[in-house]
Amino acid sequence: MPHPVLRFAPSPNGELHLGHAYSALVTHNLARRMGGRFLLRIEDIDRARCRPHYEAAIYRDLAWLGLDWEHPVRRQSDHMDAYRGALARLDEMGLLYPCFATRAEIHAAVAQREATHGRWPCDPDGAPLYPQLHKRLTPDERASFEAKGRPFALRLDMEKAVALAGRLSWTELSEDGNTAMVPAEPERWGDVVIARKDVPTSYHLSVVVDDAVQTISHVTRGRDLFHATSIHRLLQALLGLPEPLYYHHRLIHDGDGAKLSKSRGDTGLRALREAGADPNDIRRMVGLPAPTGGGNSLRDTPVL
Repeated sequence: MPHPVLRFAPSPNGELHLGHAYSALVTHNLARRMGGRFLLRIEDIDRARCRPHYEAAIYRDLAWLGLDWEHPVRRQSDHMDAYRGALARLDEMGLLYPCFATRAEIHAAVAQREATHGRWPCDPDGAPLYPQLHKRLTPDERASFEAKGRPFALRLDMEKAVALAGRLSWTELSEDGNTAMVPAEPERWGDVVIARKDVPTSYHLSVVVDDAVQTISHVTRGRDLFHATSIHRLLQALLGLPEPLYYHHRLIHDGDGAKLSKSRGDTGLRALREAGADPNDIRRMVGLPAPTGGGNSLRDTPVL
């Protein structure tokens, strides 16, 4: 049997905070518990926000926490051809269409429909579903937009994709080692963006391609991404990619119960370190015990 492979995949668009520390520690601990591999992936497809100094800070902060990882590190910006290939396969299946509508136009369309038909449906994150403004453009309409150089997003025809893939589910792990089958409901997201004119991928597409390329067997991430797994299972099925197991761990919140953000400097690992905190302090802050006898504690991870 191959060894389990797990990954921690931050974006270098800000300083790591306590929530990132918890996710990295839990993933690293689980990999050690299972005798598996721990990989680090840099998810830097957003070139407008990602910065080299934030990537350097990721390495510094994780090493300070006492974590180690395999080299070389996979950086998404180095693998755009892999995402283009996956995108082309979806396009060949007739599952993609361009949307030239701006955010303002989409917002206005939703507002207009709410004014006449009541509340517009939202996705699991609470954002209004795309109102399919450009789903059925004629060839002439599409050519007109392209001639004007209008930017566009490539959206997934969710109805067609779900019909092609059939009913799906994923295996969710719990901290006590039990598993449950969770029905995937990608249709709740509507026609999601899969790529853009200037970037041949999105988080959803790149993450499933990367997990397959890196033979990730267990995906550990926060509960805020639980519902997004439905989209990922759909893309895996459409592209013929393997299905990993999933563990969506608890989130670390601030004193007001809000999810931590990179904009909250007081929860950043660098700020905490400069204020005198040590790695054991960070573990206590996120509810993990300090390691005993060397290494990281294996508590608060699934018993697999």
